[in-house]
Amino acid sequence: MNADEIAKIAQIASALEVSGYPKPGNVHRTRNYDDMVFEDFLISGIVIGDTIREACTNVDVKNPQLGKYILQAVGETDGWIKNNTNLGIVMILMPIAVASAVSDSFEDIRENIKLLMGNTSVDDACDLYDAINIADAGGMGAQDEYDVASDDAKRELRENNQSMFDVLKISAPWDMIAREMTDDMPAVFEVGYPVYHKLKQEKSQNEACILTFLTILSHIPDTLISRKYGSDEALKISMMTRDVLKLEGSEDFMDMVKEFDDYLFENHYNPGTTADLTAASIFVSYLKSNFR
Repeated sequence: MNADEIAKIAQIASALEVSGYPKPGNVHRTRNYDDMVFEDFLISGIVIGDTIREACTNVDVKNPQLGKYILQAVGETDGWIKNNTNLGIVMILMPIAVASAVSDSFEDIRENIKLLMGNTSVDDACDLYDAINIADAGGMGAQDEYDVASDDAKRELRENNQSMFDVLKISAPWDMIAREMTDDMPAVFEVGYPVYHKLKQEKSQNEACILTFLTILSHIPDTLISRKYGSDEALKISMMTRDVLKLEGSEDFMDMVKEFDDYLFENHYNPGTTADLTAASIFVSYLKSNFR
């Protein structure tokens, strides 16, 4: 698939994800937060297009420079929006996008993601740390080993020859984006994408987005919630999501989703990682529909 088309699909996926409403616990078209609003995410989804296009042009599979392009996209976003609106989305979309550019068929994408991630470098790891610090994102790497907040982190990465794959593998136990990027993306390719791809043929874009989000959250506790409140609370939210999904098809289903959204918002539960996985699932679905 050509770079221009991949970039457009990435922008479309970002816009559709944030537009889904009422997407429980997240910013959407009828819900703003004090520090970020719906329009911030629309702008963020648009400005990453040029970087994704560049990343997907003349790809060197042996040195895809994924970290460089993640940093570039986050830096571009930071020039427009002074909040972390899309670090997770950029991180998970980038390897999928570049893999699409070097794949002969849709079925090759997952294997090529694995290949590209395996070919990341120490420079990629250092660029990723810079991107995380620009976005001021807590949690990923904020442990004793290679702490992104440490002044010595990048020196340690270079001394120990740690690639971006290596540092993400360290973060994988507590960060779902890192886990997806180092473990063949099962949540995206086996849960989110199949659900969205089927639903978008049967329901409105909005319903497809919301149901995909709820399905992912019902299967996988959100690691942004678990980092803030603990794994038990994250599991509790996933179990509540399952209860909401059981009502799908009933006349008052969307009212129940709205009540769930209100509950999460009022109690400061933000399943932001699930939103990132939803965007990636939409991205993969549109890649599937447009792959030639």
